[in-house]
Amino acid sequence: MLSRYEGKTIRPTTEADSNPPQYDDLIGKLLEGPCWIADVLPEQVPGDSNGQYFAVERYYLQPARLCTLRRRFAEILLRLNCYDDMTVSFDSCESWERNPDPEEFADKLVSMSGNSFLRAIFEAQGVMIDIEPDDTYMTVYDPESRLLDRLRSLTTSEGLFLWSPPS
Repeated sequence: MLSRYEGKTIRPTTEADSNPPQYDDLIGKLLEGPCWIADVLPEQVPGDSNGQYFAVERYYLQPARLCTLRRRFAEILLRLNCYDDMTVSFDSCESWERNPDPEEFADKLVSMSGNSFLRAIFEAQGVMIDIEPDDTYMTVYDPESRLLDRLRSLTTSEGLFLWSPPS
């Protein structure tokens, strides 16, 4: 099946990567760089806040709400995958899959258990996105401006916020 996009003919790619690339150096570099947070909150909650952050976090960590939130994250990542190859790991980076099947990817992310996490790498952009099983946010490492603009639009469309922690 071929599709036309901006005058180019593209063949969809969904193959699993049986010999995953070694991302150790890239991951190490990205973890040391700047990050952005896609979150249900518009900014980081100060440590001395009088609000009830932990009670609200527990509310969002309830299974039905957490599934809804992860579905939003899946929608964002799949839309980003329309522009660039995405390579993902759900098993502590032991195995990787390049351009996973959208349905399978979303189902796997929504049902992610407490002992796994998602790491997605957009190698062409030099960007990594992590989702931990017990977090209500998605961490985006070192996005370049074009991807950051897309993320702003996509998070807004999913009812989420994108912010950068203070340095």
